Amino acid sequence: MRLGFHIQEAYAFLFVGLTLIAALGTFYVSWALSRVVTPERRQRLKVVSSRLRMAWWLIAVFTIAFLLGQPALLLFFAFISFFLLREFIAITPTKPTDHYALVVAFYLAIPLQYVAIGFDRPEIFTLFIPVYLFLALPVIMAFSHDTDRYLERVAKVQWGLMLCVFCLSHAPAIATLELTRYGSSGPLLMLYFLLVIFVSDLCGALASSMLKGKELRFNMNRTVVGTTIGCLCGFIAGALMYWITPFRFWQALLMSLAVVIAGVLGDLVFNCVRRSMGVERLAGEEETYMTRGLLARLAPVTFAAPVFYHLTTTFFITFKDVF
Repeated sequence: MRLGFHIQEAYAFLFVGLTLIAALGTFYVSWALSRVVTPERRQRLKVVSSRLRMAWWLIAVFTIAFLLGQPALLLFFAFISFFLLREFIAITPTKPTDHYALVVAFYLAIPLQYVAIGFDRPEIFTLFIPVYLFLALPVIMAFSHDTDRYLERVAKVQWGLMLCVFCLSHAPAIATLELTRYGSSGPLLMLYFLLVIFVSDLCGALASSMLKGKELRFNMNRTVVGTTIGCLCGFIAGALMYWITPFRFWQALLMSLAVVIAGVLGDLVFNCVRRSMGVERLAGEEETYMTRGLLARLAPVTFAAPVFYHLTTTFFITFKDVF
């Protein structure tokens, strides 16, 4: 590996760095919350606090990837997909006649998607949900003979599966890629991706809480300046960590840029979804990470993971001799 690091040393470096960021950030938020006076700033600090709790879950991902291996990592993300889909369905209500479609979504789609990833079958997990379930779910829901808002109900379940299962599952799928260039590995590349997303999201939330500016129209907890700073920080983090990837420096710049842009677009789409359902605030964003507010935290990952996965497989596996 570049810079003289072995893979184990790279894991240790990233683990220590993330732990320090989480600890320092948690200390700062606790200090700032004790001195805040305006409700707006308090709410934004709570958003930062929720992002810092995500750091501790990222540390768990680091530990699982390094110590327990691929099966445990897939099981972890499968549970995340389950909770994520449950929250999505909660904010986009369905009808009792959609029961069988939801059973397929929760208890068939999630296990099969992650089993396909575990057996390294990209021809299955990249097509199963967006093609076969896309066609099967309308049929299942049609058998209920309930045509009231039929298209809208079908679209809700399909979108939930796409965002919460299909898109998110590409994050652990990155760890299955066989990448040996510059001594890199699939698990290290997955951690690289997650860190770029985390740094961008955390710095965006932190800068929005510290600096005044125009609020984003689709997210009252973010400002234009804060989001710009967050994207810049994620871009810089990706550039600084290029040595753990199979990318050259300029390639790492482009990949990290694609990740942060996709992350912002994911946040945009999710906030448009919640506003369309009449949810004016990020419900429970400061609450426990594994229940309410999970969508708000993982929205950037859902868009960025498939983008990063397919860019990597296209340019560094399929056409690796060119790039």
